[in-house]
Amino acid sequence: MTDSAWGRTGPLLLGVRHHGPGSARAVRAALDAARPKAVLIEGPPEADALIPLAADPEMRPPVALLAHAVDEPGRSAFWPLADFSPEWVAVRWALEHEVPARFIDLPATHTLAWATEEATAAAPGTDGDEAGAEGTADAAGGTAEADGGRAAADAEPDDERQLRVDPLAALAEAAGYDDPERWWEDVVEHRSGSAERDVFAPFAAVEEAMGALRETYGGGGRDRDPVREAHMRLRLRAAQREFGDAVAVVCGAWHVPALRARSTVAADKELLKGLPKVKTDMTWVPWTNRRLARASGYGAGIDSPGWYGHLFRAPDRPVERWLTKVAGLLREEDRIVSSAHVIEAVRLAETLAVMRGRPLPGLGETTDAVRAVLCEGSDVPLALVHDRLVVGDVLGEVPESAPAVPLQRDLAREQRRLRLKPEALERELELDLRKDIDAGRSRLLHRLRLLGVGWGEPVQSRGSTGTFRETWRLCWEPELSVRVAEAGVWGTTVDGAATARAEADAVRVTALADVTALAEHCLLAGLPEALPVVMRVLADRAALDTDVGHLAQALPALVRSLRYGDVRSTDTGALAEVAAGLAERVFVGLPPACAALDADAAEEMRGHVDAVHTAVGLLDETGRGGTAAGTGKGTTAGTGKGTTAGTGEETAAGTGKGTVAGSESGTGTGTGTENGSGTRTENGSGSGRRGLRRRWRGVLRTLSGRDTVPGVLRGRAVRILLDEGELGAEEAARLMGLVLSPGTPPADAAAWIEGFVGGSGGGGMLLVHDERLLGLVDAWLTGVPVEAFTDVLPLLRRTFSAYEPGVRRTLGELVRRGPGERPRGVGQAAAVPGFGAETDTGRADAVLPVLRLLLGLDGTDAKNPDSGLVGAGR
Repeated sequence: MTDSAWGRTGPLLLGVRHHGPGSARAVRAALDAARPKAVLIEGPPEADALIPLAADPEMRPPVALLAHAVDEPGRSAFWPLADFSPEWVAVRWALEHEVPARFIDLPATHTLAWATEEATAAAPGTDGDEAGAEGTADAAGGTAEADGGRAAADAEPDDERQLRVDPLAALAEAAGYDDPERWWEDVVEHRSGSAERDVFAPFAAVEEAMGALRETYGGGGRDRDPVREAHMRLRLRAAQREFGDAVAVVCGAWHVPALRARSTVAADKELLKGLPKVKTDMTWVPWTNRRLARASGYGAGIDSPGWYGHLFRAPDRPVERWLTKVAGLLREEDRIVSSAHVIEAVRLAETLAVMRGRPLPGLGETTDAVRAVLCEGSDVPLALVHDRLVVGDVLGEVPESAPAVPLQRDLAREQRRLRLKPEALERELELDLRKDIDAGRSRLLHRLRLLGVGWGEPVQSRGSTGTFRETWRLCWEPELSVRVAEAGVWGTTVDGAATARAEADAVRVTALADVTALAEHCLLAGLPEALPVVMRVLADRAALDTDVGHLAQALPALVRSLRYGDVRSTDTGALAEVAAGLAERVFVGLPPACAALDADAAEEMRGHVDAVHTAVGLLDETGRGGTAAGTGKGTTAGTGKGTTAGTGEETAAGTGKGTVAGSESGTGTGTGTENGSGTRTENGSGSGRRGLRRRWRGVLRTLSGRDTVPGVLRGRAVRILLDEGELGAEEAARLMGLVLSPGTPPADAAAWIEGFVGGSGGGGMLLVHDERLLGLVDAWLTGVPVEAFTDVLPLLRRTFSAYEPGVRRTLGELVRRGPGERPRGVGQAAAVPGFGAETDTGRADAVLPVLRLLLGLDGTDAKNPDSGLVGAGR
């Protein structure tokens, strides 16, 4: 290009810093002045067909070009672009002026194949320049030429390492700056583009600086740069043949000297021979400011994308406008910030800039002013400002017309239908599964988790523990677009792909616990077509697995799944049969499996015992709940569904139908009869679930009485039996007294205590309210020999450190004053000051009318007004 302003012959080479707002403004000014006939941009040539989409009104940066291998979607690379990226400005300028725009970097078909071959030698992105394209290797819009640079292989080791990380630091150091970002702000960002007489002068200066660096440090010591630059030169020559020298090239500043250098076509083609290839697809995907940040691991990232975006978009007075934004954010967080605060912060930032010799306040000055004035010296609100404004939580958007795999389009339709918009800002979503839209959202998020698309993460619900409540933490990351493309091999819809993935995973996994977890996921995700395959595999694995630990791990997840039938209208009959059979096998195998265990194995088995106990309780509740756990129906000829002639709730656990009318008979996998008094006789396989709790208590009694079982397990078994009402307080105290007798080794006694009162199961409160047990522990502890005390101390510390601070304080006070005198045969509550020896039934009866009103039981039974309150009035 021959231009009086440019003053040189040949194409207009505009060397830029990727994601630099100063470079973006300079590119726009240079293109306006030069008016080229074609614009060439550093980027994958396969994306040329996607350039027109940049003019779509629905395209909102930040966005990225995504390239992925057709046969292996997980092999992918991104080329991010923000509205302040010079490449994006060049693309938009070409579209607005109807000038051809083309990408000239090495094709993605080579970039992806090359990155895969090199992955065995070094992780992608670890090599300064090779960190260009997000996810694999360098690429347009991502390589850090002017700011991420290359170094020569023959340079000194320290200098080479510095330049490979950031060559901008070399230029800043040469200018006397210790901070490359501050140097860039002073030299480029704070320079007034409108006052610049020669719009091409900055590019000439940058080209000269890069030329000097490359003369000093050579080609950077990397194999990829010469190949990329050879391809760029070939594309540039092709454009010159078509448009002459009226061609503008927007590329990383590091490449400008190589593009200006003379090279033969034959030499460039020789460099491109034999490059590996892989078939690729390309599209636009949304991007986020956080992924533009260098802290995310992006090689060409910047420290403050939000700040740079503000500098690019602010028409004037950037510092005042920025501090106004900060004040608005802090006010939204209920912090007191007035206009006077903003005025003082502006003055302080300007004063700091003058003191530091800077032309205008930069990010450092404004941050110091925000901390001192708006945040009153606190770094806590300053961290919020950095996260929400300096970096930013902007998520770009791409038009629906952008190429996408069918699964991505179906996901977009589901997101619109369920009004679940992807957002870059992490947020929590509360779901009520009784509502159709929330149930649909839950199924979608669970299906995506099955497909490996971690858009949402389940978290503990606050304020409710019902199974109809779910809480999700949502955050859409750009990589999820790749995960969706990968999941496209399983199907064209989210439902179909999740079903196929679940069936394949069921066959692939080997651990029984993994299969049960998969069954739980299928129920949560609402995949009835996948459940038969999963259940068949589950039954096979459960029949073959003989490890009690594996069976105990699998049972809780299986039983939890049974509870989803009520809320999600899911048939869990087959699951119930497998769960009951699994529980029976655990009961048989647990006692011998608990014998002769070391301390670590005993602690692990204790966790299994607790999990099985919880699962048995849930399984027993499911068997007597108000809805059928099987595939059949329960029909009641009485007061209502599931009610047995005033004796309580009943449910058919078989697969047929059951009829209840004072007595009950069931047909299906088992039969049972129940008389009016509530006594039930059961036989057949369907009756097993109703006797699980009784058989489980028998297993616990066996564990509590075997000397070969570790103390922590015996103590835990006694504690569970005490909580279940199977052991009286007198019997529990007797067993504890036997264990804490002088004949028992102190370590065994300490382990028994840990099992009995340790953990978070309320053991501390048990000692608070039963001073007899506390006295036994206290007497035993004071009698432990000095030589054995050091051995038992870690166990005791672990036991009592799990208690709440208030419980520990109360126990200390009780031990300090000593156990009180207790009359024989008096209830345990009598020892607590302020409480009577027995329950005052008169005072209890006084609150029954209020309880009936609260529970909606008023008028249910005129003859026996307390019939709805279990145990009340009796």
